[in-house]
Amino acid sequence: MTAVVNGYGSSTSEGLPEQRCPMTGRGRPDGGAPDPGPQPVDPDEAVEFLELVEAEDAAGADAEPPAQRRAAVLDEIAATGTYRHTEAELAFGARVAWRNSARCIGRLYWKTLHVRDRRQITAAGDVAAECIAHLREATRGGRIRSSITVFAPDVPERPGPRIHNEQLVRYAGHRFPDGTVRGDPRLADFTDLVEELGWRRPEPRGRFDVLPLLVSGPDGRPSLHELPADAVLEVPLTHPDHEWFADMRLRWHAVPAISNMPLVVGGVRYPAAPFNGWYLNTEIGARNLADADRYDLLPAIAARLGLDTSSVRTLWRDRALVELTRAVQHSFDEAGVTMADHHTESDRFLAHLAKEEKAGRSCAADWTWIVPPMSGGLTSVFHRYYDDPRPDERPAFLPPAADL
Repeated sequence: MTAVVNGYGSSTSEGLPEQRCPMTGRGRPDGGAPDPGPQPVDPDEAVEFLELVEAEDAAGADAEPPAQRRAAVLDEIAATGTYRHTEAELAFGARVAWRNSARCIGRLYWKTLHVRDRRQITAAGDVAAECIAHLREATRGGRIRSSITVFAPDVPERPGPRIHNEQLVRYAGHRFPDGTVRGDPRLADFTDLVEELGWRRPEPRGRFDVLPLLVSGPDGRPSLHELPADAVLEVPLTHPDHEWFADMRLRWHAVPAISNMPLVVGGVRYPAAPFNGWYLNTEIGARNLADADRYDLLPAIAARLGLDTSSVRTLWRDRALVELTRAVQHSFDEAGVTMADHHTESDRFLAHLAKEEKAGRSCAADWTWIVPPMSGGLTSVFHRYYDDPRPDERPAFLPPAADL
């Protein structure tokens, strides 16, 4: 369910907006607008959030009375330019940010997001260590748990830490002099960057070499941190009907953890707040491994299947895509690793929509991201329209900034 991860989209190469899905990890590695850096909190945003907390009874049993809490927050903002969320406010804000993610198909589960409060952590090495702990705790041997780790926020006198990887786990793209790339082409520029900063590419260079974390603390200086093997669960890919598929020696990592989308809650910006859900089958099979600017495996699979590739009218790409996605789903199921399928998740999204309407809330959705990239017309989400996305809605996960 890349779903938790599906708030802002999937890796896309067809001119769609350069954003990503908070639960699926979909998006582009290049940033958007420049990082604004620390900014004072807008008191109106803080009050609006506190009113939402009150309206949804999310303050917790030991909370101050609402009027008293608002007065305390406004006093703190006036004195320091910011304020500190209570643990209950932080957890609620992170969950609502997922609920507000118009490009996420997996929002039915927003209340179950596990929130790891690490706001006391600012140093790059400590951030990296907690990211590793996040992966271990979220993986749980394959029973993936939707989780978020929230590090120190930006405050007027000091920026919070930043994680520059688009996901905690990504594979290197090794560029060769002839222009070819071994591995993930979309990460070729990032791979070059971490090499310039001191990362040593493995030899021989593989298609699935895990990249190091690139983290900077309040001083802005980036540092590299390797991910230990036990923190990265990977699934070897096989096919239920074709033994030759295993000979392709394909695999994919189990946890899609977005790591460069700032979390904004009540005007407070948390620039490092990695979060994960679990994968949707089509995200890997119909995008990551299939897109021409990613692993581009459809021609190789079509050849193995003996398909006629002389014309697109033979639908060879469509047939190869289905078999690739079958292999992904089969492999994750055989390995006991949580994975959603696009038909079930579509039905669950409509269930989420009904719940939101019953609660009196509008549920914005971007149709072009909600409809799966395979067999769209066969899914329930295809056959209706949705409320338009609201870019200014808060709390939210924001598009990554171009900060390096």
